[in-house]
Amino acid sequence: MKNNFKLNFALTFVLLCSLPTFSEEPPSYSLLYSYTESTKRSLYISDENGENSLKIGSFTLSDGYPAISPNGKHIAFYGKYDKYKTWSIHTVDLDGNNFKRLTQVKNVWDSSPVWSPDGKLIVFAREYKDQNGIWQEEIWRMNPDGSNKKQIKGLKGRSPEFMKDGRLLFQTKASPSQISIANLDGSNQIVLTNDTTNNMSPKISPDGSKIAFISSRDGNQEVYIMNLDGRNQKRMTRNSIDEWGPSWSTDGTKVLFSSENVYDSLDIFSVNIDDRSIQEVLRKGSQLTTMYHVDKKHLKRLMNKNKQSKK
Repeated sequence: MKNNFKLNFALTFVLLCSLPTFSEEPPSYSLLYSYTESTKRSLYISDENGENSLKIGSFTLSDGYPAISPNGKHIAFYGKYDKYKTWSIHTVDLDGNNFKRLTQVKNVWDSSPVWSPDGKLIVFAREYKDQNGIWQEEIWRMNPDGSNKKQIKGLKGRSPEFMKDGRLLFQTKASPSQISIANLDGSNQIVLTNDTTNNMSPKISPDGSKIAFISSRDGNQEVYIMNLDGRNQKRMTRNSIDEWGPSWSTDGTKVLFSSENVYDSLDIFSVNIDDRSIQEVLRKGSQLTTMYHVDKKHLKRLMNKNKQSKK
């Protein structure tokens, strides 16, 4: 009997050891975007394939242009009020808690917030009609709690993007708009594109060596990439419809972008920068940004929150 017990125990131990083990690590979430739900847009995250999506929340009439903080805990984004006439900047934790409205100027469009590399500043674009009915495009900065708001006087434009060295990449207000680089105080501006059509929405690659952007130089809006000094500009997409809002994959091999569809909505695609092959990532998504770091505690709370909402 004792020998049989030992044999059975040994067999059970071997079988248990041979069973596959399952990691409790969550999927690798790297996409943060605005998702169209019925008549409004909400904030979501997913993995790089557009799968395992999680809803962060719906906070205003329409939420978009999200950007995650360097520590992976907080999101800055814009939302709309007053029948879409007022756009404001907000922050919320990745788990959907601690929603705060940071700007509240009526009939002004605040959008495209970005975090400084050290997480101590939020820079954003502001558009409005002046007393003469002329649209103005400004770039502003503030602390993450909304205090100490200041216009960066030397910069006129939109779509600010921080570079690793602390300088700003942005599209100028000039008609047509061009891609430029400047210091945070607006000094030492360098123009990278110089043609007769609009160049806009610049995004820096993960290694800081390339810039993805949108240009209408060949007809409709297409995705392009170039070196950091503006050289070696290459067209990545060739579609009969407009592309919007490029962002890089975490490994820098692809550019993700939004494209219009036949339903007057936007879907997210990726293009490989080597062979220019295109893949659909997810539908009804736009204003995408890449997350290079996500705080695990906040992510776990968000996952639990989404599980509870499905019960």
